[in-house]
Amino acid sequence: MSIDRAVMMFAGIMVLVSLALSELHSPYWLWLTVFVGVNLVQASITGFCPAAMIFKKLGFKSGNAF
Repeated sequence: MSIDRAVMMFAGIMVLVSLALSELHSPYWLWLTVFVGVNLVQASITGFCPAAMIFKKLGFKSGNAF
């Protein structure tokens, strides 16, 4: 799996977890969804993604974007 796919999968899982937690516990968990969305926009503009750096250190192969 490439870093690009891993980042997209991680972001998707975080959004789904956030939505489930907001439904089960508190609507404040939706702030996690906001955080993930802002990070995705920021990464698309600057090319800097902390998750991509972590996945690279874990040995994932490079993709087109990261």
